[in-house]
Amino acid sequence: MDFYLELIIAGLIRGAIYSLIALGYTMVYGIIELINFAHGEIYMIGAFTGLIVAGVLGFSGFPTLGILVIAGVVATIYCAGYGVTMEKFAYKPLRKAPRLSPLISAIGMSIFLQNYVLLAQTSDFMPFPPLIPDFEFLEPISHILASTDLVILVVSATVMTGLTLFIRLTRLGKAMRATAQNQKMAMLVGIDIDKVISVTFLIGSALAAIGGVLIGSFSGQINFVIGFMAGIKAFTAAVLGGIGNIPGAMLGGLVLGVAENLPILLSSLFLEIGLNIDIPNDYKDAVAFCLLIVILILRPSGILGHDKIQKV
Repeated sequence: MDFYLELIIAGLIRGAIYSLIALGYTMVYGIIELINFAHGEIYMIGAFTGLIVAGVLGFSGFPTLGILVIAGVVATIYCAGYGVTMEKFAYKPLRKAPRLSPLISAIGMSIFLQNYVLLAQTSDFMPFPPLIPDFEFLEPISHILASTDLVILVVSATVMTGLTLFIRLTRLGKAMRATAQNQKMAMLVGIDIDKVISVTFLIGSALAAIGGVLIGSFSGQINFVIGFMAGIKAFTAAVLGGIGNIPGAMLGGLVLGVAENLPILLSSLFLEIGLNIDIPNDYKDAVAFCLLIVILILRPSGILGHDKIQKV
């Protein structure tokens, strides 16, 4: 039983990171119907920023958990600036262009940022210091839930809950919802569309940075290409839950994270019934995308998505 519980917790941890990144995809798509393929690179830059800050503070005598908090805050601010700048220079001039143009621009930004970090850092994997201490109260269940796991789950849940309340209760959040529903009507009632779009990129990039710092501390190493696969998985999670739907992005990330452990689960079940069938964990990516295909066939709008009614 403990083994299966470990699989579920590991999947939820991975899924929580996917959810944080997926929120950026789904928010941007909900506002301007753009798939920001450079979003995964913002996540990667957040991880590198956290590593640099942690390296500087490591000599100052700060407690490791304090270093994690400071690294997360700095990475969040830095990547939020990246997101806003990217929107101003790469996407804003193309708002009235054919849809293919901003999509190509997003792919170009992804390649540019990836190679920029490659030149600025290194192509090798870089060790990320463990910044989360062992909590004594987790000692009896440390084989199931480690301190790092708990911090990732708590931070992710807090951030996603805070974002949901922000969107639902604040004036700016209502402006974002109005803009997502109808930009022209939002402008007519006095909403600053440019401000809303900039804030959307700012929040999405900040969430990706938090995910980058957390996953760096969790995995213990980062590389300039980590944003590519994480971005693809997060995009899959956003589509899985219903692109443009914030609760859907959260749910899609968690479902995807748990589903990726399906090869291990099946191998274990086969072994228990006497079948010597081993499914390598390398197939977890295939499982993720097969799940996406099945969901899109059965429910094209995603788990929590709604089909748009076209008025003619």
